[in-house]
Amino acid sequence: MSTIVLVHGLWVTPRSWEHWVPYYESKGHTVITPAYPGFEVEVEALRADPTPIATATVPETVAHLEKIITALPEPPVIIGHSFGGTLTQLLLDRGHGAAGVVIDSAPPEGIRVTPPSQIRSLFPILNNPAKRHRAAGFTAEQWHYAFTNTLSEADSNAAYERYAIPAPGSWVWTYGLIANFKPGHQETWVNFHNPDRPPLLFIAGGADHIMPPSVNRSNAHHYKGEGTITDYIEFPGRSHWTCAEPGWEEIADTALDWGLRHAR
Repeated sequence: MSTIVLVHGLWVTPRSWEHWVPYYESKGHTVITPAYPGFEVEVEALRADPTPIATATVPETVAHLEKIITALPEPPVIIGHSFGGTLTQLLLDRGHGAAGVVIDSAPPEGIRVTPPSQIRSLFPILNNPAKRHRAAGFTAEQWHYAFTNTLSEADSNAAYERYAIPAPGSWVWTYGLIANFKPGHQETWVNFHNPDRPPLLFIAGGADHIMPPSVNRSNAHHYKGEGTITDYIEFPGRSHWTCAEPGWEEIADTALDWGLRHAR
């Protein structure tokens, strides 16, 4: 059996994987769900004191994940959702993991596709420059549009209460808005031509508002490393909340089966 590392995205914590952990463990796998540094406490505690969110950095988070992964007895299959997909791409580019799967991935530096629904989803964070220095969250209504647009209002509100936290405003501003306009490589740069990168699968939700399929397709098509494997699968009608909305098992099975089949 294999080790699976599940990397959460922004606006949530490892709690967002709570259905996947027993599902994969029942298949005999070891499952690890690392939190970003400072995010190890429960959702409710981060809402009460979002200081660890506001002060989080990408380099510290990548270093934290690297330390966990390199301590494992074997290279794991790394599965990341949303900004966890960006972190997964950074980890693979550094040679970590046997294979990687990114789900509704936020893009690294160099992906310039910005569909209208993405702009609308991120506008509540980008509408005030002061939020660049804060932990910035969504209202329940904004969450429904950005994350859970395929759910009913009641189900979306339940997910919001169970999982939602603020995100580091600096990450949204720096990597979602200005990274492609600054000179030199930024902290989310990956080498798309890296010939040693482990196999990578992109999974996109056809109804995702905040990270639409066009963003994921562009991201996947940027990878040109000789001899590397990069695949793309799109699931029609699924939102950004695809890892927890009804039918999540199909996404979990697709990610796991591909990762194990291509693990090197």
